[in-house]
Amino acid sequence: MKRILLYLKPLKKRLVIGLFIKILGTVAELFIPFILSYILENVIITKDPNKIIFYGVIMAFCAFIAGAGNIIANRMAAKTTMVFTSAMREELFSKTLLLSARATDKFTIPSLESRITSDTYNVHNFIGMIQRMGVRAPMLLIGGAVITFLMDKTLSMVMFLMLPIIFITVYSISKRGIPLYTRVQNCVDDMVRVVREDSQGIRVIKALSKNDYENRRYDKVNKSLCKEETKAGTIMGIANPVMTMLMNLGIVAVIAVSAYRVSENLSSSATVIAFMQYFTLISMAMMSLSRMFIMYTKCAASAARISEVIDYSDELNIISDDGKGDKDNIISFENVSFSYLGKKNNLENINLSLKKGQSLGIIGATGSGKSTFIKLLLRFYDANSGVIRIEGKDIRSYEKEELSSLFGVALQNDFLYADTIEENIRFGREVSLEEIKKGAKIAQAKDFIEEIPDKYSHVLSSKGTNLSGGQRQRLLIARAVCKNPKILILDDSSSALDYKTDANLRLALKEEMKESTVITVAQRVSSVKNCDLIIVLDDGKIIGKGTHDELLSSCVEYREISDSQMGGAFVE
Repeated sequence: MKRILLYLKPLKKRLVIGLFIKILGTVAELFIPFILSYILENVIITKDPNKIIFYGVIMAFCAFIAGAGNIIANRMAAKTTMVFTSAMREELFSKTLLLSARATDKFTIPSLESRITSDTYNVHNFIGMIQRMGVRAPMLLIGGAVITFLMDKTLSMVMFLMLPIIFITVYSISKRGIPLYTRVQNCVDDMVRVVREDSQGIRVIKALSKNDYENRRYDKVNKSLCKEETKAGTIMGIANPVMTMLMNLGIVAVIAVSAYRVSENLSSSATVIAFMQYFTLISMAMMSLSRMFIMYTKCAASAARISEVIDYSDELNIISDDGKGDKDNIISFENVSFSYLGKKNNLENINLSLKKGQSLGIIGATGSGKSTFIKLLLRFYDANSGVIRIEGKDIRSYEKEELSSLFGVALQNDFLYADTIEENIRFGREVSLEEIKKGAKIAQAKDFIEEIPDKYSHVLSSKGTNLSGGQRQRLLIARAVCKNPKILILDDSSSALDYKTDANLRLALKEEMKESTVITVAQRVSSVKNCDLIIVLDDGKIIGKGTHDELLSSCVEYREISDSQMGGAFVE
């Protein structure tokens, strides 16, 4: 909670003003029963209409101040809560984008989504409620107790006997809420995961008629969530009825004692009427406090989950370069090994180097470590051993922005968003329309774009579903090449292209990006055969390295892939 409440510091001026207005309104509300008691005891017996009207006007004025003060303070609280939540969500979302791949794997995408949505909503509700009721309820409780004690000590003691019992009961129930609501939010994570998977795979689900199967999957996580919500709601729901019962018992005891005291002329009926009004205010305050306790348990559970992400310490620290690299090499891998889980190496003893402007092809079976190689080069993860260098400098010594600026990347499962083709290629960078058109030309996307009536202003649907797979891939390649990066990575990004378009793409890259180092990850030999260096990966190890002709003679696996795909011959 401490980490979350830091967002309120910039809003302290608004909070203080709102607090002052809320106090003013609550004090006015506390005076109303007291004035009523005074009228009944001291004013009515005078039978003076002017006095009655005068005190009646004072009561009305207090009522107006109480109502207006609460309305103004509540509106300010709503505004403050909105600004607070907006700042919290913005930082949480920003931190989510900056998390390393390992941290993202740890939290999981569905959990991060629910933290940004439902967890921030729980905190939002509590911060709003604490501003509306966090001042008013204690003031009504304490102020009402003090005034009633001054009015009639005996009756107030009857009421005070119930308050500790109520507080202990509510506190005992509420403290169980944090672990309960933490489990609820974990179940929300599971449900978000299933919904996310189904929304992304809806076409496959329909094509294979797996609606019933997915309904059962969703039903399973939904029932689990319902079970945890029911358990939390049942336990936390005990607080209100128990407190109401105790308060009603207190009212019965007060009425019984007050009836005796009035009959014995120890108290007056006016005092009893005022006392019952104060008791009602105190009851309402206790109800509000119990709701705040319940909201706090939800908020505390959610705040802990939010702080866990915001306070997460990135393991990808910046270190000093050892100065041992060869600056003539644009990329070098020196005895690099890596494991995702720390048990079996996903890459082992990788050694290679590339000069500026050279091209690298990576080929291998599914699961051989091709994409892991790219993830290490982009520093999504750090190698467990060995060193990766760019321009002779350890990639761990680069600032994130500096490192990312070296790359242009097109991944097979990259994304397009609901905006124009121009903005999808620009991707929020400072790129001119001329550079965008040049990138589209290199990526072989120019022809189909210019056939569309709106051309580069054509609006894509989410994920670019109003384009074909090949068209989407060409836009992603255009995005990668339009800034003329030092290192261009094409990770299986031409799998949906026909051979002719793929060949034209390779030719355009060779002619237009002579200064760039191009790394191509592919399943097709035709996509890598013209690279200056080709590595063949198998089970995380390099089993072949060289040019296309060298590998045909030296690497059996490469030769088998070539023969199986093209019958040993290539069509240019």
